[in-house]
Amino acid sequence: MIALTNIVIGAIALLHLYILWFEMFAWETRGPKIFRGFPKELFRPTKNMAANQGLYNGFLAAGLIWSLLIQNLEWKDNIAMFFLGCIAIAGIYGYFSASKRIIYVQTLPALLGMILVYLF
Repeated sequence: MIALTNIVIGAIALLHLYILWFEMFAWETRGPKIFRGFPKELFRPTKNMAANQGLYNGFLAAGLIWSLLIQNLEWKDNIAMFFLGCIAIAGIYGYFSASKRIIYVQTLPALLGMILVYLF
C-alpha cells in the first residue's frame, strides 16, 4: 500500500506540474479551454497573475516530489501531509472563489493522499 500512496502523491505532483505549465506558459492558449467561464478577453491582461499562480503550483509539486525522496518515514509522511494539506486548503478556497470543479480536481485527490499517508 505504500506503493499506492507514492503513486497517488506522484500523480498529484504531476497534476500540479501540469497546472504550472499551463498557467505559466500556456495561459492564453490552454487557459480558455480549462476556464470556460472566464471571459476570453481577460486572459491576456491576467497572464502575469496566472504565471504567479503557476509558480505556486510548482512549489506544491516540488514539495510532494521532495516527500517521495525522503528516506526517513516520519519526515516523509510529515512533509507529504503538509503539502497535501496545502493543496486541499487551496482547493477548498478555489471551490468558493473560482470554480466548483476544483474540489474534485484538487481537494479530493489531496484528501485521498492524506488518508493513504495516515493509514500506511
